[in-house]
Amino acid sequence: MIAKLDELASAKPGRGFDNYYSRIRKEGLVWNRKRVLRVYRLMNLTKRRRYKRRLPSREKKALIIPEDANQTWSMDFMSDSLANGRKFRVFNVIDDYNREALINEAYYSIPSERVTQILSELIAERGCPKVISVDNGPEFTSKNFSSFCNYHKIEIQFIQPGKPAQNGYIERFNRTYREDVLDAYLFETLVEVNAKSFEWQIEYNDNHPHQSLNGMSPWSYKQSKSVQQIESNLIV
Repeated sequence: MIAKLDELASAKPGRGFDNYYSRIRKEGLVWNRKRVLRVYRLMNLTKRRRYKRRLPSREKKALIIPEDANQTWSMDFMSDSLANGRKFRVFNVIDDYNREALINEAYYSIPSERVTQILSELIAERGCPKVISVDNGPEFTSKNFSSFCNYHKIEIQFIQPGKPAQNGYIERFNRTYREDVLDAYLFETLVEVNAKSFEWQIEYNDNHPHQSLNGMSPWSYKQSKSVQQIESNLIV
């Protein structure tokens, strides 16, 4: 009886005794109601249990291979510290099509409101992606972010918890950014972090060779594909 009540309280912490007893009877357990109630009270289940919000199940999806720019973006956060020990976070956004770095900005705090503000500015410049691939962080599971994506008709593709490989494009990008910037310099201020990040972003997009892009940099790959598309249209 104790085990069953504990199981019900864990699964449905917001319910009360009447709900639990109805479930017990439905399972075919013919227990005296007064006896069950007495055990329920001895277990202090009359006090509402606090419980963590659980993530909905996420489907395993193959990594999308985009056929054009702005088809899918990947986003993630990184953490580091300044020379004085104060922690900060970096918000990274890339275009999966050509691995182009779109955003590398550092802040002390990056709530969902700031995320959507940054994305609004980026969308005004580049247009909307069709899909955004993210992990299950609170900034991305918030109502604010969900409403923003619904308004812009952007599909949110969540990876499964504990499966960073499902967001492989941004994970590989993060490693390169950490090696070249966060692990390479000792920063005194966020101004220094953002200045070096912007400088690195330009160099990365212009010169960093990607094996998956036939050895070309993000901008070179995008330019070559544009030329090929123009030539193809002229032939047609």
